[in-house]
Amino acid sequence: MKQVLQQLIEHKALSKDTAKQVLINIGRGQYNTSQMAAFMTVYLMRNITVHELEGFREAMLELCLVPDLGTDQVIDLCGTGGDGKDTFNISTLASFVVAGAGYKVAKHGNNGVSSICGSSNVMAHLGYTFTNDSTVLKCKLEAANICFLHAPLFHPAMKEVAPIRKDLGVKTFFNMLGPMINPAKPHFQMVGVFSLELLRLYTYLYQQTGKRFVLLHALDGYDEVSLTGPFKIVTPQGEQILHPSDLGLPTYQESDLAGGETVEESAAIFMNVLEGRGTAAQQDAVVANAGLGIYCADERLTLPESIQKARHSLNNGLALNSFLTLLA
Repeated sequence: MKQVLQQLIEHKALSKDTAKQVLINIGRGQYNTSQMAAFMTVYLMRNITVHELEGFREAMLELCLVPDLGTDQVIDLCGTGGDGKDTFNISTLASFVVAGAGYKVAKHGNNGVSSICGSSNVMAHLGYTFTNDSTVLKCKLEAANICFLHAPLFHPAMKEVAPIRKDLGVKTFFNMLGPMINPAKPHFQMVGVFSLELLRLYTYLYQQTGKRFVLLHALDGYDEVSLTGPFKIVTPQGEQILHPSDLGLPTYQESDLAGGETVEESAAIFMNVLEGRGTAAQQDAVVANAGLGIYCADERLTLPESIQKARHSLNNGLALNSFLTLLA
């Protein structure tokens, strides 16, 4: 590790193979906490390269436990986090809306690191018991159209770095990796990222996968469709900048999307939205992200049709029923 750190301190990038091996060694507990903290800190001070990110991704997928869901024809809706916006749990709610609309979802989630309440925090608070038992996950996917994959149960390598990430309290390259290392290896992915630079890296990597994807970044900094202004989306067909009006939705203020100050408050917002009692901004933000997820998973639909289908799922209790079925 000393040689690797020296290389990075000299502003030299790692090759894909070196990056992969370092992360495998981290996962196997071969470095001390100071070395790992130093390694993560380097990437807070300089941009990660596409080869480094690719190597890290390959290492995490090689080390992970792969669930047997019986299919890869599932979608994950996931943001990188790390945008510093502290919104409510938009992508998790959108996942239930997509499931309610009839699509199979394998939601990859974790506890919040740079935010108060990650998807796993809210799911645990609302009574969901995490598991990596493939039989249980497959049953949930069949019954509720969704299963929830709590990242630490599938990425044992993460236990080596989890305390360091928590102590650092800021986004690290693990935020960048999160959406790319869903152990179910879903064929469809809608991923929000926190910067245009990361959007460029993700575009390059996802173009190599053959998957159907929608990558997005709100130009005012969100890792999701915030409806607070224009946002950029990238699909296998190309890229475009859209405005809330292109989705038939109004533009909102940043304050309209604020999450709770505690997990309890975040969970209350979560249930209000599912039960149709959220604010117009909250309901619309969830519909917008779910609509893009449906658009990703169903190439037969136009974007307006996908938004309409998402609205139907949320307004008619289908998303709530999917959530309650998952918890049952």
